Amino acid sequence: MPGGPHGKSRSAFRRWRAGRPFWGGLLLALGGAEVLLTLKASLDVILHVGMQGLAGYLLPTVMLLCGVLILFSPSQRLFYSVIGVLVSLGTWLTSNLGGFFVGMLLGVVGSCLTFGWLPDQEPRVSRRQRRKAAKAAAVAGPLEREAGQAV
Repeated sequence: MPGGPHGKSRSAFRRWRAGRPFWGGLLLALGGAEVLLTLKASLDVILHVGMQGLAGYLLPTVMLLCGVLILFSPSQRLFYSVIGVLVSLGTWLTSNLGGFFVGMLLGVVGSCLTFGWLPDQEPRVSRRQRRKAAKAAAVAGPLEREAGQAV
């Protein structure tokens, strides 16, 4: 239903998402949220108490904040991604082994995706579009040769 109200909002979201490192920022924010949630785990579940003071809550909050800032301010993505990877690695010591490694890995992967994102890169062409272009060129090639011989 591309012409309906959902189609317009979906295409607007796709345009918004294409202009920023969406998946990197989302993974970094999800990693921060996961580490924050594991801080609230019961004592039976917690493997490593770590520094339960300010750093235990500050580092995952900074992860979450960097992920959101990457989404809404992509021009500063390099700074936020460097801070995000450092803070993600710091949660290993301060927050239940980085949220049982899941939050830490989400943060590191999201930061790396953000750091490697290039805004001026042309969108990739899907395999289906490449095959269609190759078939069109293969069909057009002999027709152009025949037209050239007839003249």
